[in-house]
Amino acid sequence: MRSSIGANIRRERDRCGWSQERLAHEICRGAGVMGGPVGRQEVSRWEKGKRTPRQWLPFIAAALGVSEDVLKEPREVDEPPLPTLADYLPDSDPLAPLSAREGRRVGLREVGDLQERVHGLRLADDVLAGGDLIRPALRELRAAVRVYKEGSHSEEVGRALLGQIGELAQIAGWIASDAGQHADAERVYRLGMSAAMQADDRTLAANLAGSLAYQLSNTGREAEGVRLARAALEGAWPEAPPKARALYLDRVAWAHTRAGEAQPAMRALGEAGEALAADSAGAESPAYLYWVDAGELQVMESRVHTELRRPLRAVPLLRDVLSRYDATHTRELALYLSWLAVALADANEPEEAAATAERVITLSEAVTSDRTAERVRVVLERLEGHRDVPEVRAVLDGAA
Repeated sequence: MRSSIGANIRRERDRCGWSQERLAHEICRGAGVMGGPVGRQEVSRWEKGKRTPRQWLPFIAAALGVSEDVLKEPREVDEPPLPTLADYLPDSDPLAPLSAREGRRVGLREVGDLQERVHGLRLADDVLAGGDLIRPALRELRAAVRVYKEGSHSEEVGRALLGQIGELAQIAGWIASDAGQHADAERVYRLGMSAAMQADDRTLAANLAGSLAYQLSNTGREAEGVRLARAALEGAWPEAPPKARALYLDRVAWAHTRAGEAQPAMRALGEAGEALAADSAGAESPAYLYWVDAGELQVMESRVHTELRRPLRAVPLLRDVLSRYDATHTRELALYLSWLAVALADANEPEEAAATAERVITLSEAVTSDRTAERVRVVLERLEGHRDVPEVRAVLDGAA
């Protein structure tokens, strides 16, 4: 959470119309120091509340043309505390239609509007992080549930609404997990599974179960993650389209990897490749699987090899992926580079690992993602074994 001082610095900098780099330059000029001891990254850390500019505060105030008291003054919170799912949904069955009142008639046009908003949120998640999207995501979910509960609709429209609520819950749960709100993410995923099952959409229900399994595997509940990932696969098989089966198997592979089970992980990776190979132009897949392709399977394969300490396999795969990756997807770029940094450290290439880690840290500072923050921690821990290398020591000391 940004501190009052950090928020005040950001406010006054915006008032001046300056970039973070310009403010850093003005601070150094005012302090009469050479060599740029304060740079854009340091200003960013102050504004995010990661560091407090104690000795630099007088020079910051002078550069911005305000008193130190202006920068120290407490600020009212700009927006209300982050809502939880409990603020949006009742304790009883959240999808039970209201019998005491009837709202406006809901038709397929409203379902189409909701579908467009869900897809827009999904596309936004490609380039923005969970901390930026969690509020609008949960608000959209609340609105969708209200439409279903309070509206009057046919059985056909009701099933279509439930399907969209399930899709919205999947992306909202993913966003909440990325923001570090894991308890809320789990509740959202489970809500979505309920909606998908009521809509008789086993493919979507399995996608939601697999998403939750992925979170469990990454948050210390590895055994549960394996069970749920396999249940998702078995629950949708064999009706699911090839892309969906490939995704379920990818998650099974990761769950076994996190549980330290190499052989079933590698077997699932191979089966995922076979499933995707069965995809063709004539095969119909849900729109939400637009991102599942051979490149994504390659990413998971490289991650599995990295996690299993097989860097000679992981490094070439990651370099190939990164050579083709869209740099506008900052969060994913930071995540993929973090796996490369770890693999390079394991391959006893500490200098290159340090340079890659520096990129990871810089990119992570620009996104509000719990995933990237956690990966930075993992990378730094892995680099500790090479602290005697000057390049590594510089990265570790800078991060500290």
